[in-house]
Amino acid sequence: MVYAPRTPDTKPQVNKPYLTLDPSVLKAARRIYRTYCVLHPKQNRQPYGIAIHRKSQRGQIIFRENPILLPGETFVPTTQLEGEIH
Repeated sequence: MVYAPRTPDTKPQVNKPYLTLDPSVLKAARRIYRTYCVLHPKQNRQPYGIAIHRKSQRGQIIFRENPILLPGETFVPTTQLEGEIH
């Protein structure tokens, strides 16, 4: 009997549960993401999410997998936004 060498598995895809966010933060993140999609329809890079400040509701698109957030910021993943927008 011949055994094939076992290759290490890459990171398994785990569906992360949606975060419970303040509705105003979620609304602002949706607005920012929708604006990005409208202004850059043919963009090849898919963003990972939106870093948004909880009080000022200002945010920015994040293209890194592990973002560094400032105090007062919340990360909203695009997987959570896409399910609600499309």
